[in-house]
Amino acid sequence: MSASRSGMYGLAIALSGLLVAAPARAIVSADSTPTILHSETDGDATADRQAVSREIERFRSTSISISQAMAIAEARHAGATTADISFDGGSGVPVYRVKTLHNDRIWRHTINAATGEVIGGEAALPLAELDHEDRSNLAALGTIRHRLADAVRVAERAASGKAISGGLVREGGRLNFAIVVISGDDLKEVILEPPGARGK
Repeated sequence: MSASRSGMYGLAIALSGLLVAAPARAIVSADSTPTILHSETDGDATADRQAVSREIERFRSTSISISQAMAIAEARHAGATTADISFDGGSGVPVYRVKTLHNDRIWRHTINAATGEVIGGEAALPLAELDHEDRSNLAALGTIRHRLADAVRVAERAASGKAISGGLVREGGRLNFAIVVISGDDLKEVILEPPGARGK
């Protein structure tokens, strides 16, 4: 990643013309590196930039996209929907870590980012074992028409790049999709509010 942030921007984008099934609005910002990609070794900004740069390079060398990884994970259980996905290039083989929602359980999958193979077994966690906020977010996910896959497509077009992670966030009582996109040498976070998610 370049040290300069002069190419970063924050703007609101009307999405009505981007995709027929698109969420209603997007906020694209790149004011700071998303916490999901921060180096956990220390608070040094140079080390953070280097760690993010290495992660981006590993991501660019993979052949499986985030959308393909979601489809692979969702195909494991008919009717499953992705709640969270992130790329992990930090150790050994680069993988996607995917959480899907199916039958009141969160299923965790690890997808090889080079081959698309599922690594290891599946791990399931009953929703009842999650905290109240997570249960509330996942319950809302089940009631809205749009899916994380829709949000990824919109975010990639809005930020002119490729998504590296995505998931649910709740801000001010609103359930949103937060997608991190690699655009050039920058990371941009795209926040999308699905229609019907307000107040859920």
